Amino acid sequence: QVHLIESGGGLVQAGGSLRLSCSASGRPGTNYRVGWFRQTPGKEREFVAAITWVGGSTAYGESMKERFLISRDTAKNTAYLEMSTLKPEDTAVYYCAASSYLAATTRSDFGYWGQGTQVTVSS
Repeated sequence: QVHLIESGGGLVQAGGSLRLSCSASGRPGTNYRVGWFRQTPGKEREFVAAITWVGGSTAYGESMKERFLISRDTAKNTAYLEMSTLKPEDTAVYYCAASSYLAATTRSDFGYWGQGTQVTVSS
């Protein structure tokens, strides 16, 4: 069983930075993909970024790479999402997800989800 716990969300002023963490227990396989998504009320869950655990190859959603950086610490079993130059439109619940599909980038590709962490960016 895979359990994901996000942390690091909170309230930040526009232009500020935050680092989200995703702590994982259990693994979908020998190698797997960890992704970050975000969602605001009434909207579809949006792909932010993903990283392959072995090798560290990354993928980003459209325009995400400009201000967001995904990484992982294999020793700590934790993935991170560093967000910089935050804007009010980045306000959302951010979810961590895991998949055994190494090219996963869509919501349906991921079978394991955390509970989410709220990020609020004030103007």
